[in-house]
Amino acid sequence: METTSRVGTQSAVAEGAAQAAPSVRRTVDGYLLAPFPWYGLDEAFTGPRWLMQVGATADGSVEHGSIGHGEEPSVRGEETIGNSDNERFTVVVTVAANPVRRTADGTGVLEATSVSSAAWLAGVGLLSYTWPGQMDHTLRDDWLDQQTETAWVLADDLEGADWSSLSLPVDGVPTPFHYRESEYGWVIAGSTKESVHLGAYGRGMSPYGLGFSVVQDFSAYA
Repeated sequence: METTSRVGTQSAVAEGAAQAAPSVRRTVDGYLLAPFPWYGLDEAFTGPRWLMQVGATADGSVEHGSIGHGEEPSVRGEETIGNSDNERFTVVVTVAANPVRRTADGTGVLEATSVSSAAWLAGVGLLSYTWPGQMDHTLRDDWLDQQTETAWVLADDLEGADWSSLSLPVDGVPTPFHYRESEYGWVIAGSTKESVHLGAYGRGMSPYGLGFSVVQDFSAYA
């Protein structure tokens, strides 16, 4: 996530999340370029799996990406919010654990990643499928800016009252996660022993029954 400021990061990630819809998902090639392992739901999940999009820096280094499970969600307006039984999906976000470092051209800073990074990407990813359907484009942009800012504030305070804790298996090992719900769905975030942070979001599938594991074979997703 290349940035010289918080605002720059928000704009870049919000744009990337908005482009993560299945209609513009990338091929497996981008995932294979990553120097870190990708995570998805473990073998207990037997439903459909699908690729979404990877996020890379200006020099092409892959830093994060998303993988979908279940029914591919559609963009939902305010009149459909709350009917979560109509869509059952979970998207897993993998974020490389990186320290603060300079960009390749030396003109900017690559922001350090953390569990908050995964929480924010997951929060914004959920927003990308939840647009107030009766708003004009100008108001939609204002709405997304406001909700993206809220997602940032929430992700920056994982110990706050808006989050609770739960333990989920990651590669078979019980792992602590931060968890929150909203009218749009749910978001969780945590870290692994494989030097990556995990985020996830979804609707219609309870996060309490989920487990995560390293993706060994992308043929189930491609």
